[in-house]
Amino acid sequence: MGNQVREKKVVAATSVGAAVFLTGIKLVIGLMTGSLGILAEAAHSALDLAAAIVTFFAVRISDRPADASHLYGHGKVENLSALFETILLLVTCIWIVYEAIHRLFFVSVNVDPSFWAFLVMGVSIGIDLSRSRALSRVARKYQSQALEADALHFSTDIWSSAVVIAGLALVRFGKYTGGDRRHFERADAIAALIVAAIVIYVSLRLGRRAVDALLDRAPRGYAERIFRVVSEINGIRRISRIRVRDVGNRTFVDLTIEVPRRFSFEGSHQLEQQAEEAVRRICPNADVVIHADPIADSEGILETIHAVAARERISIHNVTAHWTDKGMWIDLDLEVDPGCSFERAHDLATEFETRLRSELSSEAMTTPVADINVHIEPLSYESARGTPLDPAKADQYIQRIKAVARELRGCDESHQIELHEVNGGVYLSLHLLVHADVSIAEVHHMAEEMENRLRLEFPELGRVVIHTEPSL
Repeated sequence: MGNQVREKKVVAATSVGAAVFLTGIKLVIGLMTGSLGILAEAAHSALDLAAAIVTFFAVRISDRPADASHLYGHGKVENLSALFETILLLVTCIWIVYEAIHRLFFVSVNVDPSFWAFLVMGVSIGIDLSRSRALSRVARKYQSQALEADALHFSTDIWSSAVVIAGLALVRFGKYTGGDRRHFERADAIAALIVAAIVIYVSLRLGRRAVDALLDRAPRGYAERIFRVVSEINGIRRISRIRVRDVGNRTFVDLTIEVPRRFSFEGSHQLEQQAEEAVRRICPNADVVIHADPIADSEGILETIHAVAARERISIHNVTAHWTDKGMWIDLDLEVDPGCSFERAHDLATEFETRLRSELSSEAMTTPVADINVHIEPLSYESARGTPLDPAKADQYIQRIKAVARELRGCDESHQIELHEVNGGVYLSLHLLVHADVSIAEVHHMAEEMENRLRLEFPELGRVVIHTEPSL
């Protein structure tokens, strides 16, 4: 940021110095020669000077950080600067057009196309070319509309100076040929009209861009491109709102995306991050704000149940559902605070069941809900401390676990067996190697069968965790 501010200030200050020099020298030579074209150029350069001064202060203010009164920063100062330059240019053009028409049709003014006239216009072109390139480079680098407007001022001077030189050359040609000098002197006034036309075109172009920025008009094509790339992100169902606007050299993008309500907060946040990255590929310097709205979209029964639990801030697990002729049966485990009274826990279960029934009845379900069975269990907040199981006893467990694993069809072996004493029970975790071509349903049934057989033989078992993995 420091380099940006310094580079913008230096190029703006240099442009002020160049405009002072060009305005002074054109004014002196214009008065000496009587050339309206040069005087028009002097007026144009005077406008460049005023614009350069305004630009110098605009870039100083626009780079100030956001504060309590300007939450989006001060970038629109540059847009105001460009609008002010436009007004100055149009006012000057009115005088140039008036004076040119006056000379063409009503009065005759002697124009002296001296060497100095050609010299000052040539010097002007050289300075204008140098300044327009420097300003354009910095304007593109930092996306500064004020510097871009200043660059257009100086680049316009190049063409207008060339037109004035052509007019002076025609006047000088008329003097050498001995023709009616009044006809050739009119070429100077015509050159001034051409200068005015160029300036009007550029000023209207600048003014339109400045007004568009001040009125928060979206940059051309940005909204469509952002909509297209964000819509392609897997998981985002729809973009319900998109707003884009420029403030100085910053682009602000506000998006509202719709995501499935079954997604966790973390999952929704990941989609927001993906959307932000997609926007920054189009607008690298954009300030992006994305809001995710949860929606019920193409949900299954289990997804709806989890979505209702997430909305009610209730922890559930082991959710199952099955259909019979009587309707759909739903079973789930509800986790509550261990210090909660049984009466309060039962009330929580009843409230959740009521909300779940209401949600499911609003869905387009062909099968009604027959019953919802809620199993209440305490939620574990803290991890318990475990101790290694007695080696002799652990060996008995291990031998039996390996034997049961070998008896399961489609299973190769078990390994990484861990046994701990936790809260008066035995904690067991193991890895079960299963043939890779077995279906996931069979694998799940295999793990359940192994757990049930072990619990029958070892009633003291507490938590049992079986990790299944394909055998190589």
